[in-house]
Amino acid sequence: MGTVSALADPLKKVVGGSTATVMAEQLGLHTVGDLLHHYPRRYAERGELTRLADLPLDEHVTVVARVADARLLKFNRGRGQRLEVTLTDGSGRLQLVFFGRGAFAHEKQLLPGRRGMFAGKVSVFNRKLQLAHPEYKLLDEDDGREAVERFAGELLPLYPACRQLNSWKIEQAVGTVLDSLEAIEWAGLVDPLPSTLRDSRGLLPLPEALTAVHRPRTKADIHAARARLKWDEAFVLQVALARRRLADEQLPATPRTARPDGLLAAFDARLPFTLTEGQQRVSREIHDDLARSHPMHRLLQGEVGSGKTMVALRAMLTVVDAGGQAAMLAPTEVLAQQHHRSIVEMMGDLAEGGMLGGSELGTKVVLLTGSMGSAARRRALLDLATGEAGVVIGTHALIEDKVRFHDLGLVVVDEQHRFGVEQRDALRSKGSRPPHLLVMTATPIPRTVAMTVFGDLETSVLDQLPAGRAPIATHVVPAADKPHFLSRAWERVREEALAGHQAYVVCPRIGDEEPAADGGKSRKTAEPEEVADGDGTGPEGPEGEERRPPLAVVDVAAQLGGLLSGLRVAVLHGRMPPDDKDDVMRRFAAGELDVLVATTVIEVGVNVPNATVMVIMDADRFGVSQLHQLRGRVGRGSAAGLCLLVTEAPEASGARARLDAVAATLDGFELSRIDLEQRREGDVLGQAQSGVRSSLRMLTVIEDEDVITEARREATAVVAADPTLESWPGLRTALDALLDAEREEYLDKG
Repeated sequence: MGTVSALADPLKKVVGGSTATVMAEQLGLHTVGDLLHHYPRRYAERGELTRLADLPLDEHVTVVARVADARLLKFNRGRGQRLEVTLTDGSGRLQLVFFGRGAFAHEKQLLPGRRGMFAGKVSVFNRKLQLAHPEYKLLDEDDGREAVERFAGELLPLYPACRQLNSWKIEQAVGTVLDSLEAIEWAGLVDPLPSTLRDSRGLLPLPEALTAVHRPRTKADIHAARARLKWDEAFVLQVALARRRLADEQLPATPRTARPDGLLAAFDARLPFTLTEGQQRVSREIHDDLARSHPMHRLLQGEVGSGKTMVALRAMLTVVDAGGQAAMLAPTEVLAQQHHRSIVEMMGDLAEGGMLGGSELGTKVVLLTGSMGSAARRRALLDLATGEAGVVIGTHALIEDKVRFHDLGLVVVDEQHRFGVEQRDALRSKGSRPPHLLVMTATPIPRTVAMTVFGDLETSVLDQLPAGRAPIATHVVPAADKPHFLSRAWERVREEALAGHQAYVVCPRIGDEEPAADGGKSRKTAEPEEVADGDGTGPEGPEGEERRPPLAVVDVAAQLGGLLSGLRVAVLHGRMPPDDKDDVMRRFAAGELDVLVATTVIEVGVNVPNATVMVIMDADRFGVSQLHQLRGRVGRGSAAGLCLLVTEAPEASGARARLDAVAATLDGFELSRIDLEQRREGDVLGQAQSGVRSSLRMLTVIEDEDVITEARREATAVVAADPTLESWPGLRTALDALLDAEREEYLDKG
């Protein structure tokens, strides 16, 4: 191993070609440094020292005993062999068993009369207690109790592994790497943490931390190593984000302020209601940002129905007032059409600038989606290029090369987690100067997650619901235990419809495809929003039994034809032709349909105030935040909302616990914490985290709030004092490792 680049050395130099290939392909480990940062998931203890007379079943134990006899037996017509060893300690007897080629080698060691320590999990075979393939260490006659206790108390690292490479082989490889680094005294290892920071917080030096996490002598070693390695991750990530914030502040942007007698003033004067205090506060933050000469980067998060679209629209009108254009990027056509419809309705004749009957203060509001006819598309493109359209709402179609803006001043991204960073960047690059950016999400993000993932964005939170919004009651419907509860759910749907209201029925799958082996994610499913986020349990239930495929829209709609006969039922999903989707949504919004059976395509943005009840089938197949999003589609008017979570999950299961949590609170921030604790960051953060995903190996953004908050403060100070990190070569090296070319690009584009 070379000294300067010891951690950058490819693994095949240390562990051999075939092992290195498996590590790269199955575990994403390519270098010595990658392997050292592949931390143990947990640590096993060999177990309490136990007399043979007191052995507990199914527990890990360590025993000290003598070999009474050992027999090598053949089976499978002589092709297989097993070694059976009987131990005794005067209080009882225990059998050891070893299979395969290694059995002969163990027979040579385990001679009758030898005393040793044996560790493994106690099981029963042929009514005898046994340990299969135990670890053991033979003792000399003068080895005392101290040696025995040291062996029994040793902590054994258990690594995230794969079928081709088990944990103990990974442990062997890590041991080889540690030995070679210790032999060269860790030469070439640079420490990313400034020594002042390390000393002030009592953190271990990096070589000690890496040794202790892989070869701990005590639980205190593990604790100290983890504390140090968490700081590495948090600090390096926060330095990357602090540098991004600083770079953004250097970019030039065109300041945009509203005219006192302009479009925004005319819009505000017509509003039939007063903005909530929260909407007024957040609007002020956004308008202050828009008036600055560097680009706004703001995350607007708010509860479902808190009025984010109104705040975003007022920001867009400010930019149009100042002579610029504003673009809103929506993740699906249904949502883009919905936004377009509601914005045109809110603006009235102010959305008909240059048209007969339009206000002279107005502008054009155009829609641009991939499925538009060519004539309508040409018109929209022309309106954007000439500047006649001040506001455009669209899908990914906005990003295409042929789309040209006259003067793009603001980009609003709805539902950030649905877009890759490159897509956001492609739209921002369409301005002659960097446009201002407002990112909206209805999935509330705990403060530390926002700081870890969107650390380059200022955050505004809308946590008030507009006056007149009705509360939503949520109940779990245990269909397997109490089928009459499900019958009652359909009665409630009928009652609401007869009272003049409407209902959603949501299913995890579309259903006109073959169910796939992964528990429902069809290979034909066309759009990413068409499959429930799921609970990560895959095709098997909690006891390992096969789960049935998730319920599908087309099947449930067919059943409801009988259960809800006389009601007007329609289906909506992402594989329908766009005109058909739009027609169904229009008819539902107009009250011409009673029940809409849909996939998660209705999860965000769909606004039908008359819809009061939602039945979510197979609710345990959805994530907590997704259920909260879906529930927000009802209770949007003055009548109370009802959400019924139908599940076959057993009462004591984790899936039921998640559903009970959703039923117990309407606080999206509380639910997002629960979601994150249960599903871990990778699932929840999605694409937003993709630029830095591999950095979160030790850090958990909910448990480690204090570390993240402190690291952000320290990182901001370091970057302010030395933006190029000239004085911190170790930190620069760590940043290069975190931000290889691809990730650097992600962060730059963010």
